[in-house]
Formats: sequence, C-alpha cells, structure tokens
Amino acid sequence: MADAWMPGAGRVECSFTPEGPFHGGAPRAVWRTTESDPAELTARAVAERLDSDGRTAHLVWNPLLGETVQLLPATAPASGELPGDGTDHAHEGRTCVIIAVVGRARDPFTDGPLNGVEAILRWLATWEVARAWPPGPPPPFATPVRDPAAERAWGRSGHFGASQVPGSAEHGPGAIDVRHLLDAARERPKARLSGPRGRPAPRQRGSARPEAADGALSESYALGR
Repeated sequence: MADAWMPGAGRVECSFTPEGPFHGGAPRAVWRTTESDPAELTARAVAERLDSDGRTAHLVWNPLLGETVQLLPATAPASGELPGDGTDHAHEGRTCVIIAVVGRARDPFTDGPLNGVEAILRWLATWEVARAWPPGPPPPFATPVRDPAAERAWGRSGHFGASQVPGSAEHGPGAIDVRHLLDAARERPKARLSGPRGRPAPRQRGSARPEAADGALSESYALGR
C-alpha cells in the first residue's frame, strides 16, 4: 500500500483542512515553481510561508539542497491551488500531487542539480503516477490552456506543469527538460566501488553541500495565480 506521507521527507503539516475529496480518475503530479532562489531559501522556509499565507502544496522541494518538505498527504487535495475555467482541478484524479519547486520559471530548474528527485519519483510511482509527460514539455510562458488536445492529455496519468492544467494562467515551471527530470534516477552515475570488499569509496572531505539561509521571503516570492 502506498504511503500517504513520502518516506524521508520533512513535515510542515498544513494548519487548515483541505475542502472536499478527490473525484477519481487518473493519478497525476503537477510541478510548479515558487519564484524564489533555491540558494537563499530552504524548502522548509517556503513551506512555512505557504501555510502562513493560506496556500499549500503536497511537497516543497529544493533541488539545490536536496530537501523535500511535505504539507499534505497524497490522500488530501490541495484545494484551490489549480483553478481553471471555474473548476478546481486539484480535486481531479485518484490523487493529484502538487510539487512546488524552489526556483524560478525563467531559469528552468532542470538546468541545475536535481538532488532528491529520485525519492520523489519513487514515491509518486507507488501512487501509480506514470513516469510520462502526456502534454509534452511545458512552454517558457503560457496563456490559459484551452487546446482540446491538452485537455485530453490532462485525462491521462503522468506529470504536468502547472501551466499545462486546463484553463490555468500560471506560467511555471517554465521550459524544463522533462526527459532529464523523469530520467534523473537512471542518469545519475553509480558510486565507484573501490572501497574494502567492493563498498563505495568514502566521500572526499571538504565537499559539503551549499547551505541556504532561512531568511524572510523576498518580495519576488510568488506561486502565481
């Protein structure tokens, strides 16, 4: 049975109760950007800000630091986060997991590190979210999606940009490389087995990961409507 909470993710549980259940149908994941700098803000800082603003997502992910924080279980819809043409698409599907990536749409996050994405994709697979991008790669910027082909694609299981949700006026996540994102687990090189008894060689000291500051969000912070 799939876990409602992603194993290994931090938690900032949503302080308000999402409205209504999922309506059934193909399970999906929707990727958006927070329009903030991943070198300046942790996933936890962004998740806390979302909650304090009455906004939400299922996951907030900082691909630079490899940090993932969860606000909602996969069994609860992120009500009001995917509006379009008078419909709340966040309630569509057996699950519709929204992933807020700490980054900016104008700088596709797939151009940088994707630390931690493998764990996210594995968890989504347990919810039977197909490792596919039905509508094709998201555009750099978007106008509301009213193309019949795009609406048909929305009916399939897989991954979508927030800009590709029917009727959405959101422009995130920008022109990301969807193949690189979905194949990241297979593309990551395996550890060099040069340690004792074929174990991975020890990591060199002095190669610490960059740290981010938990400061206040800049005025440019937005998830877009």
